[in-house]
Amino acid sequence: MRIADVRWHICNAGWRNWVFVEVETDTGRVGLGEATIEGRELTISGHLEDLKRVVVGRDALAISGLRRLLSRDPFWTGGYVAGTGLAGIEIALWDIAGKHYGAPVWQLLGGKVRDKAKVYGNGWYFGAQELPEWVDRAGETVELGYRALKFDPFGRADLSPEQDEIDRAVEIVDALRRNLGTTVDLLVEGHGRFDVQGALRIADRLEPYRCLFFEEPVPPGNAAAMARVAAKAPMPIAAGERTYSRLEAKSLLDSGAVHVLQPDVVHCGGIAETLAIAAMAETYFVSIAPHNPNGPIATAASLVVDVVAPNFMIQEMLAPWDVPWRNQVIHGGSEVLDGYLSPSDEPGLGLELDYDELARHPFEPIDPSLWSSDSIMEVVDLHAAHRGKSR
Repeated sequence: MRIADVRWHICNAGWRNWVFVEVETDTGRVGLGEATIEGRELTISGHLEDLKRVVVGRDALAISGLRRLLSRDPFWTGGYVAGTGLAGIEIALWDIAGKHYGAPVWQLLGGKVRDKAKVYGNGWYFGAQELPEWVDRAGETVELGYRALKFDPFGRADLSPEQDEIDRAVEIVDALRRNLGTTVDLLVEGHGRFDVQGALRIADRLEPYRCLFFEEPVPPGNAAAMARVAAKAPMPIAAGERTYSRLEAKSLLDSGAVHVLQPDVVHCGGIAETLAIAAMAETYFVSIAPHNPNGPIATAASLVVDVVAPNFMIQEMLAPWDVPWRNQVIHGGSEVLDGYLSPSDEPGLGLELDYDELARHPFEPIDPSLWSSDSIMEVVDLHAAHRGKSR
């Protein structure tokens, strides 16, 4: 069974675009993958065009060989573009393999160590301004079945946060903890922007609130700086969403920079590489909490990792606070139930594309910003999008 074609579809998803990949074989079988990179959709489209030339005509079931071909043999390797392009194709190949053998992808990888994966909600707070709005939105998200919430309470704080910015963040965390109680996990997001001392000042202030972890307290790329925070912070430190291979993840583990590792199945080369990273983290007794603000195919691929990896901790989910067509462009995805997601038992990933619905949401150029005056966290209202409105 040979690869006959590689196609991709860019689907607008509100504040970003999803990139869905299809790999078709000469038997007519089609596998689905995802290669979403916010604000770099045209870049990844060009890269997929380059990869297509290499893979067409090759054995669709030789996944390990194709991974090696695309990740080792080129002179230029590594980085988020290379990792995402590889992942888009690799995930689709696993989908093909599952359909060929009549088994879900998780079965091909040795079977489950758990039947379901605990998830946390992200994005629920986008657009929230006043404290009561934060509390109300958190309560709504918990009512939908989530038992863990992640959020960035720091506004536009910079490398060295001002005292009033820290005070405001603590006020938000305090209000959430008081209103939600201790049965809901709180995960605080730093988005990789503080210096070491600023991160430690924040961590000390957050200690009473028993946060599950403090994510990316300092910018990525300097494991030694992250390790200084991890050594002194009175809470677990999570990072790794901006590492794109096991080699980059190893530097975080070797230096003791993380207590929780966060590989992204879409950006680090796909399912097999994410499981390799998880296996390496397990030898350091470090859990994984895969990063995933992506689309529904990425969520299905992440769930494969979650139920197969022994050291899985918790999975990121942007749904349900996402565009209302999330579950319309893709059929077959799982729904959160009592704070958990379960992977499909259908062959492959158990998903289907709806081409008519895709056509209703064509690509729109978007450059998401985290901290400018038009920050997606402050301007984008995912609640409004969820209700089919615009802001």
